[in-house]
Amino acid sequence: MADQTKMAIISIHGTLDMAYPPLILASTAATLDIESAIFFTFYGLQILKKDAGDSLKVSPIANPAMPMPVPNIIGALPGMTAMATSMMKSMIKKNGIATIPELVSLCQEMNVRLIACQMTMDLFGFKREDMIDGVEYSGAAAFMEYAANSQIHLSF
Repeated sequence: MADQTKMAIISIHGTLDMAYPPLILASTAATLDIESAIFFTFYGLQILKKDAGDSLKVSPIANPAMPMPVPNIIGALPGMTAMATSMMKSMIKKNGIATIPELVSLCQEMNVRLIACQMTMDLFGFKREDMIDGVEYSGAAAFMEYAANSQIHLSF
């Protein structure tokens, strides 16, 4: 019998738009019986915070793939991040897309390992009580061991 396929994902971006890919791919993999773990490091840790549903934003600066590209000078104006975030959340709701807290919960139900980088927690002064329940805390070396035994490797 062959070993189970494993997927290792690194999440380094803490914006609303960049929170979706690792969570969608990990939950989808779980439905296909692919064991998955997401290692949240640096700004990616924002996704695991209890207030992520409200605090994650979309930056219009240097994001040329936005449906309506915004020149950097306009994107830097006060209120543009709030406007871009509001537009994205409106599109998510209108199209019946799961929210970040819903996707995190789905990942947990599907046994996706959500691993917070302990070094980054220490670096940013994050406390475990700031994070959602059910998160693992580990260093890069432990995640590298998991990744070394995985067939699929992704980074967002």
